[in-house]
Amino acid sequence: MRILIVVATLPEITPLIEALSLQKSEEENLFTTRHASVANCSVLITGAGMVPAAFVLGRHLLQNTYNLVINLGIAGSFDRNIVLGEVVEITEDTFAELGAEDDEKFITIEKLGFGESVFKPTASLHKLSKKFDLKQVTAITVNKVHGNEGSIAVTAERLNPQVESMEGAAFFYACREAGVHSLQIRAVSNYVEKRNRDNWQIGLAVKNLNNFALDLLKGL
Repeated sequence: MRILIVVATLPEITPLIEALSLQKSEEENLFTTRHASVANCSVLITGAGMVPAAFVLGRHLLQNTYNLVINLGIAGSFDRNIVLGEVVEITEDTFAELGAEDDEKFITIEKLGFGESVFKPTASLHKLSKKFDLKQVTAITVNKVHGNEGSIAVTAERLNPQVESMEGAAFFYACREAGVHSLQIRAVSNYVEKRNRDNWQIGLAVKNLNNFALDLLKGL
């Protein structure tokens, strides 16, 4: 099986790169090698945000073929039942801001008749291996991560998301357009609340995410 792991930033995936001794290739921001203990795996760093994620991944998939593409990263959680550091599987992701404002109301891109905002994976952990049983959650993709109590309340009421990232729905979109199987896995680094970096657990989330990724690759 040939697998591509897609990540926004290098720090989110450095432990896995080091564990597998992946080497930077001639293509910018691509790390690859064939490690005896895992599936044939490459890592693509896209940059943060939905535009870099969609463009860099889409360009790469035009010239490369994979059996499975996995988006890994950290996320903020609206759901307080998710423990900080917990690794979750995204089953649906929505472009939260894609639409129009009508005074206090929000009109989705679907209602405007200009496109779609909700995307889903075409692969699942359960089908890949019954060994892994992560909590399945819904997500939103945003240009601006939430840190204001008012906007958090509005978004929670309108979309009822469990986690948010800056790339997830764009990743699903690019994979769908390229016709490749997709899966999104994230570790929760913080709760979505008034911005307070002292409460964040980025190190723990990155550690747990990379440990899970290594176990997954060894099991495929």
